[in-house]
Amino acid sequence: MAEKTNPIIAESGSAGIIELRKMRLKLPAEGFNLECGRSLKEIEIAYETYGHLNAQKDNAVLILHALTGDAHAAGRHQPEDKKTGWWDFMIGPGKAFDTNRYFILCTNVLGGCQGSTGPSSVNPETGKPYGMAFPMLTIGDMVRAQKMVVEEFGVQQLFSMAGGSMGGMAVLEWMLRFPDSVRSAMIFASTSQLSPQSIAFNEVGRQAIISDPHWQKGDYYDKESRPETGLAIARMIGHITYLSEKSMDKKFGRRLQNREEYGYEFSKEFEVESYLHYQGLRFVQRFDANTYLYITKAMDYYNAAADWGKGSLEKACARIQAKTLVLSFTSDWLFPSRQSKELVKALRQNNSDVSYLEMDSDYGHDAFLISSETLNRVVDSFLDNLYQSGGA
Repeated sequence: MAEKTNPIIAESGSAGIIELRKMRLKLPAEGFNLECGRSLKEIEIAYETYGHLNAQKDNAVLILHALTGDAHAAGRHQPEDKKTGWWDFMIGPGKAFDTNRYFILCTNVLGGCQGSTGPSSVNPETGKPYGMAFPMLTIGDMVRAQKMVVEEFGVQQLFSMAGGSMGGMAVLEWMLRFPDSVRSAMIFASTSQLSPQSIAFNEVGRQAIISDPHWQKGDYYDKESRPETGLAIARMIGHITYLSEKSMDKKFGRRLQNREEYGYEFSKEFEVESYLHYQGLRFVQRFDANTYLYITKAMDYYNAAADWGKGSLEKACARIQAKTLVLSFTSDWLFPSRQSKELVKALRQNNSDVSYLEMDSDYGHDAFLISSETLNRVVDSFLDNLYQSGGA
């Protein structure tokens, strides 16, 4: 097993220089059985850690990323890196997820493309990338793989866990599937099941990829061209849903890009058009098209009420033992506050220890990924109260 500590650099509040590690899971002879009925013979999970695991192994906090996220949640891989991890403002010495107190673990999900076994990984049976031969996944499969990683560190019960969007769905699945293994949990901008509208947006994104002639039915890894156009369009569609009308109006308005008059042509005339194309271009440089297909489908399948409560979210939540914090954001129209409130209601109907806050924000669904004094204070207070009451 890998080391449990990371070096801390002098930068104030920094998680330090972080190494991305990989763990090969110890699987039985039949492999890792998936909910779709198939199995994987080999699995590697990429992960990063921040802070120190204490002798009692009761200060571990698991961070779960969103759809296009990865294990790099904080710090830098190299001192010269301009970009830090995706939740760097939340993780580090003295921050909400205080690495002086807690041992923070973040994994790239099973099915991912940034170190974990997924469609772009080599199939041990063929010696070539899986492509569409990779089996279908569920959020439950991802969580079971994460549980195996956590157990390799000797952690039997997590002090806490946190995730937003798809990560929040995984947090909920953890609490339902492994109720004894989670002491507290935080769910941001998430839901117990996707709405038909969210499934529809996912399907349009998938069709953009599948319709790209370079997709080649998923067999493009050894080809000169990849389905970059389709993946970029999928990202553009998704990115629109992560923002809000108010934030887009404030950031772009109807301003033109590098011109003062309409050109009366089909080009990137408006700033918002140029921004979306830029986001699409950046995305194809770090993400795999097949992975996008598999992970969005896993999100579509997730239904906590059906999986654990025979159609009743209240019955499903009867399994949950963790102290829970649920946050939603006023301008999030992709996972609106009503979905968070449905979960909170189901928890309260079971007399669960749950707190809820709807935060005022103009940033839409992405608000949990944007530095906020309120977000930091709420998370810090939630964890600190548990810590002071006889925690880690």
